[in-house]
Amino acid sequence: MPKSQVYFCWPSPDAVGNWQLLGFISNAKPSAIFRISKHKKECSELHAFSAHGFSSVAQLGISVEPLAQIQFQATSAGGDAAAVDSHTEFCTKMAESLFNHLASYGGSVSVPTHPGESFFPMRALEQWYSNFRRRLAQNPNFWKGTQ
Repeated sequence: MPKSQVYFCWPSPDAVGNWQLLGFISNAKPSAIFRISKHKKECSELHAFSAHGFSSVAQLGISVEPLAQIQFQATSAGGDAAAVDSHTEFCTKMAESLFNHLASYGGSVSVPTHPGESFFPMRALEQWYSNFRRRLAQNPNFWKGTQ
């Protein structure tokens, strides 16, 4: 039974499409919401829709294929695109949280070998790590609500 893979193509200045697999829809899963905000990256792989050029318009591609082929492509691509996207988003949010927390403690110290550098106390890093672990234990999805 054929299923449909969903691809998205971001506009690019060189007018070469960067097609990215978002996921699939089928009779068992007739609708889906795909996040595209984290997929804007260069993609060197060619897909069925790569032959069509475009100027400044994002494109959506649907490829009807047998389920076995879709499952093979999903496993060879490293698993579920949404899971990879979620992991990337989590890491980004964690790094932003760390940076913002440490920046609040940062201060300039006149060290001749590092003029203009900012420094922070190690206890600030320990405090952030402790708070982050506590919040993650209380609610594993707390980071999704922060901007």
